[in-house]
Amino acid sequence: KHKAIYSPNVDTGDFVVVINAEKVAVSGNKALQKQYFHHTGHIAGERWINFADLLAKHPTAPLEAAIWGMLPHSALGHKMIKKLKIFAGAEHPFAAQKPEVVEL
Repeated sequence: KHKAIYSPNVDTGDFVVVINAEKVAVSGNKALQKQYFHHTGHIAGERWINFADLLAKHPTAPLEAAIWGMLPHSALGHKMIKKLKIFAGAEHPFAAQKPEVVEL
């Protein structure tokens, strides 16, 4: 929303590179209580996994799921999520693009 050409119905955003996704932390007992769901597509194919196990198996998945939950679930949201690149460690292949570092 910081651009002069911003329009809510057009994807005018920049690419975002997130590093060190494996270091994400949650407060309290959420690591064991927060559940993620997916379905295999087969009958009775519900699969549940908690935050700690998902982080160990796929370090970028919890962060990607959290960000996807904040975006619009439409064609525009799909275009936005494609511009998000998440990496578990500090290394990423986008050094040639000279990304700007934003400290949180």
